[in-house]
Amino acid sequence: MASSSSSYNSPCAACKFLRRKCLPGCIFAPYFPPEEPQKFINVHKIFGASNVTKLLNELLPHQREDAVNSLAYEAEARVRDPVYGCVGAISFLQRQVERLQKELDAANADLIRYACNEYTPPPPLPGTQGINMAGFRQRPVEFSRGFHQTPNFPIPYSIPNNWNDQNSSAGNIHGGGGGGGGSSI
Repeated sequence: MASSSSSYNSPCAACKFLRRKCLPGCIFAPYFPPEEPQKFINVHKIFGASNVTKLLNELLPHQREDAVNSLAYEAEARVRDPVYGCVGAISFLQRQVERLQKELDAANADLIRYACNEYTPPPPLPGTQGINMAGFRQRPVEFSRGFHQTPNFPIPYSIPNNWNDQNSSAGNIHGGGGGGGGSSI
């Protein structure tokens, strides 16, 4: 019983960080629980508590949770990368989608050639010439039409530490309009 009363009286992460009393109508309390202090610290560092208060007061109550999640996502991205923030993460993901689309197109072209009996397998990898492949069972090729469901990423999305080092220079962060020498895999 003591633990429930202490969690009831525990100030939200915002009030605790700002060292003020968390009143029953605190606008931060529903969105910054005491067990997630870093969420508020990042939002406060990037946007400021007074700006977040003004924003939340201007929104309808059902819009506030989405706004706080967006602010927290951008704040975490800005803490990791002060220059580009979530734009850098989006750019990284767009380059990854383009690379995977090229791989998918190449695989589909191979499947079409195979289905038309025009497929010539690539030469064996070095060191695999002596392996007898006769014992391996081949699975039939299945084609499916439609869209695949994308994975459900947690919010905030965890940005890889090396996202800005892959296939891009610092000046090409916005991706441009396509065309021109992409990297090959």
